[in-house]
Parts: sequence; C-alpha cells; structure tokens
Amino acid sequence: MRDTTANHYERAFENWLIDNHIKYVSMDEHKRAVFDQTEIKSFDFLLYLPDDRIVIAEVKGRKFTGTSLQGLVGLECWVTAEDVDGLAAWQQAFGEGHKAFFVFAYKMDNIDFDPDGREVLEFENNKYVFLAVALDDYVKYMKRRSPKWKTVTLPAEKFRQCAVEIRALLL
Repeated sequence: MRDTTANHYERAFENWLIDNHIKYVSMDEHKRAVFDQTEIKSFDFLLYLPDDRIVIAEVKGRKFTGTSLQGLVGLECWVTAEDVDGLAAWQQAFGEGHKAFFVFAYKMDNIDFDPDGREVLEFENNKYVFLAVALDDYVKYMKRRSPKWKTVTLPAEKFRQCAVEIRALLL
C-alpha cells in the first residue's frame, strides 16, 4: 500500500482495493494535466476491473455522525464544480471503455452504528463505508450547494437512487 498521502479516506479505499484484489494505479493529486492549455484536476485512482472495465475514481471523504445507514439518510455528497469538470474531462480524454465515478468514503464517527447490511471496512482504528455515484448520474441530477465555494450536491432522493455500494460496482 502506498503511504505518500495523508488522506486517510484514500488510504482506506486503497486498502479495500488491495483486500479485494482490484488492480489499480494511484494518481499524484499534486500534479495536474494540461489539455488545450487548460489545467485539469487529477483524479485519485484508475481501476482495472476483472471484466475489463476501467473506472476513473475520485474519492471524496465524508464523516457520518448518524447511528444507522438505513435509507442512506444524513450522508453528505457534495463535491466542487472543479471535481465535476475534472472528472468529465478525464472521462472524455480516456474515451470509450472508461467510466468516471465519485467514490464517497464515509468514516463512521459513532462507535456503535447500524450499517444496514452494508460492507464496513475497519482500517486504522476507523470504520468506513464506500458508496459510488457515476459521474453521468451526478451531472444529470446535481444542484448548486454554494455559489461562494463553487460546490454542488445531489438531492437526497437522487443520491439514494444513484448511489451503489462499491462492491456491487467493482466486483
């Protein structure tokens, strides 16, 4: 496992990938690519799935302070407009056969919580649940969250409709 990043959400997700024998390449988040003289925010992982699909993954770490994941209530799923634009540019640059996803890595703040049947990863004395939303779905349903901070989010019902467990997506 790489330990070049201080981001525990990415380290936890990478640990899940290793545990599940998913081939991947991690990207250097401090570098940006340039297409047509425009800097594009890098993504976090390029995943090579057993069925030959390739996933462009941007990991977004969020805390969950609730006590149950039933109904996926109380899960933050905001991203920046730059995140959306960057993933869209990468998906287009890589072309057919590559699909971009936001991977929301939720760190459970409550020691005693009900995962409602979802897979929980225990890593570095924390518990994580991973849910993914396809970029195309995110773009289709996103709403402005904060003009000042240039963030967008999904309405709760759309998040519940589009979010899939990482295992269902990757295995």
